[in-house]
Amino acid sequence: MTIDGINLDKIKEQTATGLTELLDQAQLEKDDLVVLGLSTSEVHGGIIGKDSNIEIARAIVSTVVNILRKHQLHLAVQGCEHLNRALVVERSVAKERDFEQVTVFPSLHAGGAGQIAAFENFNDPIEVEHITAEAGMDIGDTLIGMHLKDVAVPVRIRTREIGDARVVCARTRPKLIGGARAVYGPDEDSPKAN
Repeated sequence: MTIDGINLDKIKEQTATGLTELLDQAQLEKDDLVVLGLSTSEVHGGIIGKDSNIEIARAIVSTVVNILRKHQLHLAVQGCEHLNRALVVERSVAKERDFEQVTVFPSLHAGGAGQIAAFENFNDPIEVEHITAEAGMDIGDTLIGMHLKDVAVPVRIRTREIGDARVVCARTRPKLIGGARAVYGPDEDSPKAN
């Protein structure tokens, strides 16, 4: 399907391929949280924040939601800087993770098309200001790092662009703590993990 010269089927395919590559490498567990940053302006060749496109957002967000649901993972969709990068999540996720709800409703030019599409695709969407996600997909240089757990690790995927937007992915890992004697994998003197 093509709208205004934009091949939405190709965008859906690129999104599905890129997200699948991320999930294959990230080794996420059931109920983990994935943050999506999305500039629809960048996807169709514009400048971030200047030309939002709801049809692109609907194509990408619905693709991501469907894939994550199959993997029993949750999605948070980051808004733009006009909402201090607040995020749309399911109310149940916010409650389970003790995320504080904030009062704002996204619009095309404050929050962005991605957040509007999330409101359309989620069962009970709310906005929160802070999260700590286990992985993320950044489409169009939206800067999702502030929403990842402390130790983010780049995930190199073959899908480097969705439309005209650059794609960067990350997963997280637990912090390595300790000093010179610390051990980061099991050895014969370490207690067995359950």
